[in-house]
Amino acid sequence: MAPEGIRYTEEHEWVLPTGDGKARIGITDYAQQQLGDVVYVQLPDVGDSLDSKATMGEVESTKSVSDLYAPIAGEITAVNEQLDDQPELVNSDPYGDGWMVVLTLADASALDELLDEDGYQNLIDQG
Repeated sequence: MAPEGIRYTEEHEWVLPTGDGKARIGITDYAQQQLGDVVYVQLPDVGDSLDSKATMGEVESTKSVSDLYAPIAGEITAVNEQLDDQPELVNSDPYGDGWMVVLTLADASALDELLDEDGYQNLIDQG
């Protein structure tokens, strides 16, 4: 179940504002289902500055390798180091323990450009 206030991208990433000019980011439940069993996650380094839609890592599953994209511009302030040893957390808890990075937002208003729950559901339904 996705947390309240979450936003989404068309690339199936979620963004959860944390109220302090930062946002936690991961991939959606739909994305992890499409990928299958996640076996490796490559994440950016703390301190990396990213432009919106820039590649910020990749997720490798038993089916494929998929790029991760920065949903909004900002600086990486935390990465989920648990995923180094437990990449399967992306499958078992994509909105909780399977989070990937925390980003300090370059522009908080960019969150308004992301999809809300209904918009994301429509995207999946049309997919």
